[in-house]
Amino acid sequence: QVQLVESGGGLVQPGGSLRLSCVASGTIASMNFMGWWRQAPGKQRDPVATAHSDGRRNYADSVKGRFTISRSNAKNTVSLQMNSLTPEDTAVYYCGLGQGRWYWGQGTQVTVSS
Repeated sequence: QVQLVESGGGLVQPGGSLRLSCVASGTIASMNFMGWWRQAPGKQRDPVATAHSDGRRNYADSVKGRFTISRSNAKNTVSLQMNSLTPEDTAVYYCGLGQGRWYWGQGTQVTVSS
């Protein structure tokens, strides 16, 4: 019913920046969450940042001040600007949309390494 496609991942040096983007399609409710989660190998998938259609924004403590989430309700898109990246940010990043349940994209790899 809902499809999500992420883009923008890649390899970046510590201190560098990346911008992730996600486009949702299908039956999208007017009120919903969109956001980003990440999962490192052998680790749990954890929320990074979420953005509700009503304007609420939430960030994980580990990314506050470095990452910025933005969304367009009209276009059903969400982006994540990631600055001052560290190796601890290395993970597969998943775009998610919540409207009664969570829908997930396929993920995009972010690797922070020298």
